[in-house]
Amino acid sequence: MGVIGAAASCIARAVLIPLIAAVIATCGSTPTVFAQAWKPDKPIEIIIPGGAGGGPDRTARVMQKIWRDSGTVNVPINVVNKAGGGGNLAYTYLNQVAGDGHYLATMTPTLLTNHILGISPFNYTDFTTLSVLTSEYIAFAVNAESSIRSGNDLIERVRKNPDSVSFAIATSRGNGNHIALALVMKAAGIDATKLKIVLFKASIDATTAMMGGHVDAVATPASTYDPVMGTGKVRIIAIAAPARVGGQYAAVPTWKEQGINVVMPSFRTLIAPRGLTPAQTAFWDNAIARLTRSDAWKKELDETERDSVYMNSVDSRKFLDAQYAQYKAILTELGLVK
Repeated sequence: MGVIGAAASCIARAVLIPLIAAVIATCGSTPTVFAQAWKPDKPIEIIIPGGAGGGPDRTARVMQKIWRDSGTVNVPINVVNKAGGGGNLAYTYLNQVAGDGHYLATMTPTLLTNHILGISPFNYTDFTTLSVLTSEYIAFAVNAESSIRSGNDLIERVRKNPDSVSFAIATSRGNGNHIALALVMKAAGIDATKLKIVLFKASIDATTAMMGGHVDAVATPASTYDPVMGTGKVRIIAIAAPARVGGQYAAVPTWKEQGINVVMPSFRTLIAPRGLTPAQTAFWDNAIARLTRSDAWKKELDETERDSVYMNSVDSRKFLDAQYAQYKAILTELGLVK
């Protein structure tokens, strides 16, 4: 099959296919709306495992506004940023309020990969999974003044000297951004363990460092670049999608177009403390379902080129069960699990 074909087969089996299968399994299903035996009676906190301005932060603030405007949640909603420790600071905080339905947190695949790599004691099983909300693809960018003008330029520079290119990722090694980078390099016949990796607390911080010339390239979900696309300082050279995405990314070629058959989606999930009661979970199932049906939410996804892959609390837990096993297989194959 060859290196490129093997990498493509691996990612199709391990990431894209189960994501699509999970979506198909839940598509068209209407969450059951239970008579509410519980509702919030004090302020809600939405905890972000990163800084302000990043993708998870934007998602939380859009949810905050939609719930306020619609009256779905009739108590104050506060967005709380807790960057640091590859997300561990946020999840430590969430772990301290077991059984309290007034706390939510956004979650990215980093929670799963950090546990697989032994970076964090926390796993998705330590919390209540409420919903998988959206999916998008990992995009690779360089400074607009860089001599790297394409994905192939990037690969050739790394091939000549792996230490000559610094890659910025957030928030920890082995996460979805790092997996996408490693798969691209493996498909090109390059040892991904030799890459020069620089870690940041949030992807927007990594992007800012790249714009300032402090690192050479960034790999992050495409929506991270939204706030800085108009600055003229960012050149997106490839996206790990099966086909070109639309909107402001329409001109960005996929890795497949550049001869690297790698597809890597990233998903955004909403979790709560462990030990929520069925009534608390039912409240949030209903609130999240209403959010995803709103015009404001659909507009947000259109503007950020993300796909709705809404799953309720039951289906999202099944999805994460499958994703954990698949990420572990990928990380082991890439030699990132010690």
